[in-house]
Amino acid sequence: MSDDESTRGERKVREGLVVSDKMDKTVVVSLEDRVKHPRYSKVIRRTSKVKAHDEGNTAGIGDRVRLMETRPLSATKRWRLVEILEKAK
Repeated sequence: MSDDESTRGERKVREGLVVSDKMDKTVVVSLEDRVKHPRYSKVIRRTSKVKAHDEGNTAGIGDRVRLMETRPLSATKRWRLVEILEKAK
């Protein structure tokens, strides 16, 4: 990260899997959250899909990426792509 990103304060950072790259400069990323059931104590996997800004159209379907929360960029985009952790095979 550059100096500019580290001085902004604490922003949410998430890792997820790209499930769609059909839009220009936008990717849809599936985020997984593991939650323990309050009564049965079973660990449940919950997923949510968010749209993230990809300035260079670099991410593809199946890539593992890191996202950072940002100001609203459109009606549904509140995240931006920081880096691609692993390219799809």
